Amino acid sequence: MFGYVVTNQEELKIREYKEYRSFYCGLCHTLKERHGIKGQMTLNYDMVFLALLLTGLYEPEMKKSCKRCIVHPIEKHPIVKNEMLDYVSDMNILLSYYKLKDDWKDNKNVIKNAGAWILKRDYDKVYKQYPRQAAAIREYMEKLGDCEKRVSDNIDEAAGLTGDMMAELFVYREDEWQQSLRKIGFYLGKFVYLLDAYDDLKSDIKKNQYNVWKSYCEEPDFRDKAEKILTMMMSECCREFEKLPILYDVNILRNILYAGVFVKFDSMKQENTNE
Repeated sequence: MFGYVVTNQEELKIREYKEYRSFYCGLCHTLKERHGIKGQMTLNYDMVFLALLLTGLYEPEMKKSCKRCIVHPIEKHPIVKNEMLDYVSDMNILLSYYKLKDDWKDNKNVIKNAGAWILKRDYDKVYKQYPRQAAAIREYMEKLGDCEKRVSDNIDEAAGLTGDMMAELFVYREDEWQQSLRKIGFYLGKFVYLLDAYDDLKSDIKKNQYNVWKSYCEEPDFRDKAEKILTMMMSECCREFEKLPILYDVNILRNILYAGVFVKFDSMKQENTNE
């Protein structure tokens, strides 16, 4: 993933931050148990949000404990384990595998191709267990590749592909909550794609690589336009989130959706102001 779906740590209470870290560490341990150390290496903050969201919605049985790890070799740290973390760890493997294959295709990066080869066996297992989600990611990569070849400057087309893919990953069960979960995943996916493109804009221009913002970046009100679009995506995402009957860790989830996702963008704006 991209690492933009994070908390605004300054706005979290100490108890809430510890709870968030217990899910992050729980996902790390789950990745190791299900997919080994290679699985741990795919850990990212974006998927912690999905684990928190699904846990809050379905309220599965949870096991809490304290464990040591390489990062915390002396002092034990709290971790959470539940079936949602199992699911999210598997989705993380699917995404990581396709991301590595895409990097190999685009840049012929031997290291990324080797990484994909290392994950292949785990990817095959997850693919068989979750064919709907795996097919969504595969289709996404194919359509995005076509979009880049055509050098499409249609913001909705490019970002919508990521949204469609994320929508399927957010649906753990095809039940009464699937419509709202799909919409949350869709709008969050569009937001993440556009923010990542905004973050990479200068580099992509310099390297003459595809970026959906290229056609708009010379406009005098470009930054304001980008911010309005990003805000609109998150407004729709939050609207759907508030429809769900979530009580558990709801303040952490709101912190991420209403403030945390904009931490990186605010940092980028500050850098541009100082230039």
